[in-house]
Amino acid sequence: MTKNDVSWENLFHTYQILEKVNKNGCFKIQTSQINQERESRLMAKFDHVVNLPKIFIDNNLSILPLSRSQYIIGHFCTHFPVKYNLKIKTLPWQFPREIETIDYTNLYSENSALLCAFNMGILHDLFGSKTKFTVSGRMSTGIFDFYIKNSINNQPYKINVTNSQCEIDGGFETDNCLILIEAKNYKVEDFLIRQLYYPYRLWSKKISKKVVPVLMTYSNDIFSFFIYEFIDKLGYSSITLREQKNYAIASEKIQRSELYLLLNQIKKIPEPQEIPFPQADKFDRLIDLISLLLENCLTPNQITENYQFDKRQTDYYTSAGKYLGLIEKQGKIFTLTDEAKYILRQPYKLKYLKLIEKILAHQVFYQAFKFSVEIGGIPPKKTITKLMCESHLKIGNRTIDRRTSTVKGWISWIWSQID
Repeated sequence: MTKNDVSWENLFHTYQILEKVNKNGCFKIQTSQINQERESRLMAKFDHVVNLPKIFIDNNLSILPLSRSQYIIGHFCTHFPVKYNLKIKTLPWQFPREIETIDYTNLYSENSALLCAFNMGILHDLFGSKTKFTVSGRMSTGIFDFYIKNSINNQPYKINVTNSQCEIDGGFETDNCLILIEAKNYKVEDFLIRQLYYPYRLWSKKISKKVVPVLMTYSNDIFSFFIYEFIDKLGYSSITLREQKNYAIASEKIQRSELYLLLNQIKKIPEPQEIPFPQADKFDRLIDLISLLLENCLTPNQITENYQFDKRQTDYYTSAGKYLGLIEKQGKIFTLTDEAKYILRQPYKLKYLKLIEKILAHQVFYQAFKFSVEIGGIPPKKTITKLMCESHLKIGNRTIDRRTSTVKGWISWIWSQID
């Protein structure tokens, strides 16, 4: 149980929230009531479904702000799924030589990634028009009504907002529109629609130009832009994806010959005795995690509550980082090793070669990748299982069976980095 889980359990018990939602369709709770347990800013903003407190997830509930002093809890569809189209080609983009104040090898915050995309002219290409950076930060929403879909019966539910607070990562104006961007410096599976809808409603009534809501993610050195539209201005749940485009700062790609040279020079290390064999199938998520830790040291609770990890995934991915010698724990805080900090600050090609080297230094991954080179594809599960059994990992057969997906996932990631 996270701190939010415990605090919300207490609030639900104190105010009989579940009973009143089931009876009345919703429950309005004051900020002051939430603050009795924990600060409302920590208790009432859930960027992803996985961040919702357990009692919310178990009862299909979510929460939205009505004003600076009140929230509403109900069976609302507050989040929207994000699916990355793997068939879309990533467009290479040249970094302007005249810019010296942006280090494009060190874009590990949402703000730095968004500013880099703007100053490189990516937004100009995205919308086919010159953009000007005009708004950002926290502001009041003003007063408006909207309808949101009930997640139980799919019926619209009317909500009134009165001067709630919203935050815009970046607003960029063209001759024809205002582009409102919500930025994330990691890959996402869903996002809180409110982060785009409340600013969208605020600016739609303030200006005559069309307001375009956009989600930008910066993960594994790729800018992904998701351009949305609210089909019905009054419909929170009417959000629709119009287009996805990917960009990457043009840099030298890893060649097969360089990878094969690395393979021949790998110095293998013994298996860690006190760190379990990793169970973290998506290596790009591990890169997102170590990128977040470059900006700030984080507790397990902070990782679970603020980013797209549930408690179990937080354990798995931090453990995988420790396995590779990239993450260490100091007391209750996860931080990067000096080697990890050095790797992340390297130019694109060297950074990814170093990360590949960290993987292949482990016997199972080395043998599995070597076999994949020989067969020209990802080794089958039975081959990986055999390699793991022969490596004397001191884990049971059932555990080995589950860990094969991590080996396959990491080998696939290595191949994805090759030109």
